[in-house]
Amino acid sequence: MELQKLFIFSYCSICLLLNINGIINGVEATHKIFPEFPSLVATNVKQVYRTGFHFQPPKHWMNDPNGPMYYKGFYHLFYQYNPKGAVWGNIVWAHSVSRDMINWEALEPAIYPSKPFDIHGTWSGSATMLPGEKPVILYTGLDPAKRQVQNVAFPANLSDPYLRVWVKPDYNPIVVPSPDINASFFRDPTTAWWVNGHWHFLVSGKRKHRGMAYLYRSKDFRKWIKAEHPLHSAPNTGNWECPDFYPVLTYGRTGLDTSVMGNNVKHVLKVSLDLTRYDYYTVGIYDPVKDIYVPDNTSADGWNGLRYDYGNFYASRTFFDSRKNRRILWGWSNESDTTAEDIAKGWAGIQIIPRLVWLDRNGRQLMQWPIQELESLRNNKVLLTKQALEYGKNVEIKGITAAQADVEVTFSLPSLDKAEPFDPSWTNAQDLCGQKGSTVKGGVGPFGLLTLASKNLEERTPVFFRVFKAKDNKHVVLFCSDARSSSLNEGPWKPSFAGFVDADLTDKKLSLRSLIDHSVVESFAAWGKTVITSRVYPTLAVMGDAHLYAFNNGSETVTIQQLTAWSMKTPMMNN
Repeated sequence: MELQKLFIFSYCSICLLLNINGIINGVEATHKIFPEFPSLVATNVKQVYRTGFHFQPPKHWMNDPNGPMYYKGFYHLFYQYNPKGAVWGNIVWAHSVSRDMINWEALEPAIYPSKPFDIHGTWSGSATMLPGEKPVILYTGLDPAKRQVQNVAFPANLSDPYLRVWVKPDYNPIVVPSPDINASFFRDPTTAWWVNGHWHFLVSGKRKHRGMAYLYRSKDFRKWIKAEHPLHSAPNTGNWECPDFYPVLTYGRTGLDTSVMGNNVKHVLKVSLDLTRYDYYTVGIYDPVKDIYVPDNTSADGWNGLRYDYGNFYASRTFFDSRKNRRILWGWSNESDTTAEDIAKGWAGIQIIPRLVWLDRNGRQLMQWPIQELESLRNNKVLLTKQALEYGKNVEIKGITAAQADVEVTFSLPSLDKAEPFDPSWTNAQDLCGQKGSTVKGGVGPFGLLTLASKNLEERTPVFFRVFKAKDNKHVVLFCSDARSSSLNEGPWKPSFAGFVDADLTDKKLSLRSLIDHSVVESFAAWGKTVITSRVYPTLAVMGDAHLYAFNNGSETVTIQQLTAWSMKTPMMNN
């Protein structure tokens, strides 16, 4: 996979990954900054690729979601933001509030460099709710020596539901890197949890090539002591960023407060890998006596592990929504075009639609689904049922705004007999998708949707399935979101994102939901078992010239059992 002229700015706190001339994701980031760009204020914001219903500020650079919480009737989202330009730099904690996580009102930045312990940077962190409904922010600052240190901030006025003003006590920093810790890789504190008479939180980093989740404890949330051992670490994973650690029930969709322990509870540890730029997680057991986390042996603990999202998604953060007893996931989706394009359009970065997260019934992986509040934007419903898709057939879905839409479809597979044989060496889904794209004829599939398509299909972003037959008459489902044909412009990065789906094909059905929003396509396979986000920049399939099709390029006829599509209204977005 070639990345031509691609500049990816990081990500969890600071890194700038400069990829040119055929370098793939697995390249270690540097901290190189282009000093001529961070303070280049946007005077003209181009609208053509701006999203209609995803979270983004009116202009300039945005990256990690920080400290999401619910407080006194409002959802709060803080995020890493450059108020002076469309590339990374001058980072502050921007702040927005919402009643529903769909319509947002922008407030003044909550945290910005102002004290010795954060004079060179206010980077990512999280929020914790102390007893008595008292929120506190944990964040990484850069001190005068440019060490990464951990700080706290408290609301100036607890009676203000907007939490407009935050105070940073002078006893900061609460945690500094000990001699055995690399002070340049020590950041992104988690939400704290209470167990056995102590508060606990994690800070991520690395020791040589081993990713680390350093553990700290405190009785009073002021004096913190480093544990003798990390909560967890993994060899050959490189630097960890933006860790997240939380409990999940072994049944149902109800979320849990971060401090909940007990029967029928497992834990999730998520880390953002600096080397690959993807978010990985494991499901396992937390021992609160030994203060260690042991992943289950049902998935890899590293580069080949489970991901929240197999596409353009990084630096994620969850929170417990006490209003509706659910756990909500936020994540950043960076641009896939060039730095020059970002500067020209005056903005960069969006947040994905917040997702409900819960443990699958099989106990091996998480499930994800867009929050129900998103459905309030649905409009102009279109319904299609029992539509047969023979090989080579495209069916246009008319009557909606195809550039800003929500689509749910269930495909019925009359037979799996024509499924292609699966080679056990095909362990990399993205490589496999690159070999067997949407136009490569198969047996059962490829079938799915052609999103953001031009009238004559010169441009299209196919989101599709392909079913293979493995040993013992089992089947393997490949799920792809292939941006290679998304734009006639050669500048953007256009990968063939993909993941395998642990789908039960007993009923011979596969579901797909895609959220289409001008320059982003978020897709959920098998009711949220595998999720892929793609960023795309069509030149023809824009605004009213975008089309949506269902297609099949497999020799086995596939039936659209039901397809429902809606145009999506535009909410209030940080005006």
